[in-house]
Amino acid sequence: MTVAAFTTIGRDRKSRWLVTCDHASNRVPDWINGGDLGIAAEDMARHIAFDVGAAGLARHLADRLDAPGILSNFSRLVIDPNRGEDDPTLLMRIYDGTVIPANRVMDTAERERRLDRLYRPYHDAYARLADTHPRRAICAIHSFTRQLRGRPRRPWAVGILYSHRDDRLGPALVRECRDKGWITGENEPYSGHLDGDSIDKHALAHGRPNVLIEICNDLIEDEAGQIIWANRLAGVLAGILDRQEL
Repeated sequence: MTVAAFTTIGRDRKSRWLVTCDHASNRVPDWINGGDLGIAAEDMARHIAFDVGAAGLARHLADRLDAPGILSNFSRLVIDPNRGEDDPTLLMRIYDGTVIPANRVMDTAERERRLDRLYRPYHDAYARLADTHPRRAICAIHSFTRQLRGRPRRPWAVGILYSHRDDRLGPALVRECRDKGWITGENEPYSGHLDGDSIDKHALAHGRPNVLIEICNDLIEDEAGQIIWANRLAGVLAGILDRQEL
């Protein structure tokens, strides 16, 4: 049975927002090494394989905003949809101390197969959804782990990421999150710009307002936490485009 590379929700919803989740799933298609990348189940259940809790948060947030959404349906370890096709981390061979055996020997044919069956269909669907509103804005939902192996603990509850090429929305959202009392990182725990990533491809290249929101995954591991944070984020996102006159 063929399983789609993505899931869309609420395609006909009228909100300007499009809610996206690039790392929604830890699924490995059965046509890749029998559905097994050769790493332990506990590794497939942690942040290296997908953004823990992000899919549920994205779904609930899209509902609160009455917005369409798109979620990937394959593990970032199979191929990372939040990287450009020429990015060296598109196909990871080691991540946070874990070697990915099924990726250690990757020829051009296998790379193209994953691009054609997973990565490109996801981005084609993403582009179609982005085009369904003439004044589209994009909110990308991700989660981060509290602590990478051998690294300091991360203090943030929320990270607001934005590119130096478009600061119309990010700094204002940082201020509003901090005003709520949330421990908020600005372009933390990651840089807000990466050439060829999803925001670059679907927002910056088209002049669309955008923000990438990272939530610490220990806050959204279960549905209760996902609902709490969906409600909180919807409260600041619902009117911010108007407040910023975007």
